[in-house]
Amino acid sequence: MSRIRITGGEWRSRLIQVLDAQGLRPTPDRVRETLFNWLGQDLSGWHCLDLFAGSGILGFECASRGAESVVLVERDQGAFARLKQNAALFACERLGLQRADALEFATKSGLTFDLVLLDPPYRHGWLEKVVPLLPALARPGMRVYAEAERRIEHLGAWRTVKQGQAGQVFYHLLENSLEQS
Repeated sequence: MSRIRITGGEWRSRLIQVLDAQGLRPTPDRVRETLFNWLGQDLSGWHCLDLFAGSGILGFECASRGAESVVLVERDQGAFARLKQNAALFACERLGLQRADALEFATKSGLTFDLVLLDPPYRHGWLEKVVPLLPALARPGMRVYAEAERRIEHLGAWRTVKQGQAGQVFYHLLENSLEQS
């Protein structure tokens, strides 16, 4: 068991416990700080989806910065149990946890979001499988954050507008190129 800290917002410096599980790689502090510098520190009014939640750190960061709602989806039983324990520490009604398959949730939820966070297990083609589901999840102006083992130019209509690399992790902020700015 390890611990990571929330980097900003009302829960800044609070620690959450992370399950030691194969394929679970919580987004590093520096990468999260960069992401929220790109997005802005205040997410008031935003509806966010952490589709492959794992540790939940990305979703917790959104809620800490005032997001109106954050849905965290995790399929793995052990990771979901830890996610529930960590969420209970914050007693925040804006956090919604779903133990579900990411693709099934994205297909059936009927919910739309301002930000979708994608940090799936690597080398399983998850990002490509999510692409056809993004339009149904999108509110106008929806942004997508994606981590991958390689650079990403686009995910369907969403094009990379900012990117970085930390070790072997490539991270990207994407915006819909078909929407008017």
